[in-house]
Amino acid sequence: MAGKPMGLPGGVEIFRNALRIRFTWDGIRRCETLPYPPTQKGIKAASNLRDQVTSLNKLGLLDQEKYAELFPGSQTVVGGKPTFGEYAQLWLDSREITQGTHNNYKSALNLYWIPRLALVRVDLITTTLLRRVITETEWTSANVKRNAITRLSTILSAATREGLLAKNPAELIELPKRSRKEIDPFTLAEANTIIRKLYEHKHWPSLIYAALFEFMFFTGLRLSEALAVRWDVIDMTKRTVHVRRTVALGEVEERTKTGRDRFVLLNDRALRAIQFARLYAERRKDGKGAVTTTPFVFPPSKSAEYVKQTSDLHKQWVPVLRELGIRRRPPYNCRHTYATICLMSGLNPAFIAQQLGHSVQMLLSTYARWLNSSSDWSELEKLKIGINSVSD
Repeated sequence: MAGKPMGLPGGVEIFRNALRIRFTWDGIRRCETLPYPPTQKGIKAASNLRDQVTSLNKLGLLDQEKYAELFPGSQTVVGGKPTFGEYAQLWLDSREITQGTHNNYKSALNLYWIPRLALVRVDLITTTLLRRVITETEWTSANVKRNAITRLSTILSAATREGLLAKNPAELIELPKRSRKEIDPFTLAEANTIIRKLYEHKHWPSLIYAALFEFMFFTGLRLSEALAVRWDVIDMTKRTVHVRRTVALGEVEERTKTGRDRFVLLNDRALRAIQFARLYAERRKDGKGAVTTTPFVFPPSKSAEYVKQTSDLHKQWVPVLRELGIRRRPPYNCRHTYATICLMSGLNPAFIAQQLGHSVQMLLSTYARWLNSSSDWSELEKLKIGINSVSD
């Protein structure tokens, strides 16, 4: 219950473990809750703010704009400008985006921006305010910071296009450089050793994972793409797989990570994995599981149509690497392995990029170390520089 305990300055009261002030403006009794704790310091700040409000009011300087500046989260000010929290929620709800993207935006907002900007009217957000929030935030990495600022800028850019802001205050914020993870592929010999070991599994339902990893090692599909491959996208005559689906948050979605589908050519090793999966499917029909038939090429060994989480693959992957004494790397490195094997074999970078679903620029920047690496020494031999020529 609101009230004015003994010792509180005039017009200041404690309300629901917060402070609020009362005053008259525009002939109407007003009440504004403040983001100050009910401590001595908070009470003093609330009292000073009330003194400022009453002083401006007496001088006739407390207009709508000034009121909004002093109380950015107030519902009193008319004009239809929403708070950042209101606008961000409305923007997010109105977007036709995947659930994963929606969750990424929501996470960034809740972790970094909503706690500080939720009650600030969207048109009162300034670059200086954003810099202050960014400086006072403990970021776990440069990439996290970059992604959070980028998502905020996207929302404020939309508000600018809608006329709520004169300009996007996040545009002037410098983005940290994107840090790239070191690419760490397997060698061809390691890949073959891993695949061979997987095919030796004594539990026959688990053999489907041997075919899955062989398929990934020799097509370069992302894990989420490989798990979503169905028989209807396999063309054995043309020797292609139409990559157009992905597994995300346990659901199969009719899209890829980049939003573009592609046709990947099936080499002999990929075809062998497909042929094994076909025989596996025939044997599965005679099983006793809840799901004996499935449209997916690489179903899990348990009673389900498809593997719903890429993390489930680690249960099959990690023990094999440990037993073989091969340095542990995540299953995603199957994709890196395929890319580097193709580059070292001298395949056209444009062709490799198309198969992976990359741009050529991204391919070359990501795998530059492996570009023509097998012929590096022969290239160096072209330099006709002998020891005698520099020692005389």
